[in-house]
Amino acid sequence: MDNFITKEQIEEFNTNGAVLLKGIFNDHVESVRQAIEENKAKPSWRERTYKPDDGSAPFFQDYVVWNQFDGYRSLVKDSPMAEAAATLMQSKTARIFHDHVLVKEPGNSIKTPWHQDQPYYLVEAQKTVSFWVPLDPIPRERTIEYIAGSHNWNKDFRPDRFDGTPLFEDDTSEAVPDVETNRDQMDVIGWAVEPGDAVAFSFKTLHGAPANSSDIRRRVVSIRWVGDDARFVERPGTTSPAFPELDYKAGEKFEGDEFPVIYERN
Repeated sequence: MDNFITKEQIEEFNTNGAVLLKGIFNDHVESVRQAIEENKAKPSWRERTYKPDDGSAPFFQDYVVWNQFDGYRSLVKDSPMAEAAATLMQSKTARIFHDHVLVKEPGNSIKTPWHQDQPYYLVEAQKTVSFWVPLDPIPRERTIEYIAGSHNWNKDFRPDRFDGTPLFEDDTSEAVPDVETNRDQMDVIGWAVEPGDAVAFSFKTLHGAPANSSDIRRRVVSIRWVGDDARFVERPGTTSPAFPELDYKAGEKFEGDEFPVIYERN
């Protein structure tokens, strides 16, 4: 058993679909903060910044930039993340799928709506994990939240963009449940977090996050991983993130130069 992931944390991840890992990336906080500023100054073509209609602060997002900035690259390759991913997924390998950078500036009014990640993607697997890594202190009332056990509902809900519009045209998939109206009927979990902590969660776990009504930034990097069973899947439109140059067939093993194996058990 890896000394930074306990048996109890694996069990919690399997049961709830999310688990808090305290201080696991403390050594990478400053370098990732620097990478975020470099990234904001030089965003990729996938960058998507939401600017609220009310004129409040922006919500910066970028994707698939982990190998373009030293701080992100070191978090992926030099931290315990890949081995932790393999351990939580109970997989021989940990293959990076992509990263997602999320910066809600002070006073940003945009909520991250409740959603699952997997329906947005060109990959499907049972063995998946995202590490949501905060670079600022986030109290419980402003942290990311999860519906415990929702990764085991055996449902893929309709993926919508964060502005509420459908990702795929004419998508008739079941809509995400109205969590806010029915919070007392659901097992909503979340944690206050500090820089260097991480929340690890399944691609299938329903989650969402409040607006940043505080006077400090809410900088987060989320790194997504898949295990041995990952396969390409066909979606009814352009996935998020998009990989327009990628040639693949549904059902084929998920692999390629864009998605290297970072960790493999002996």
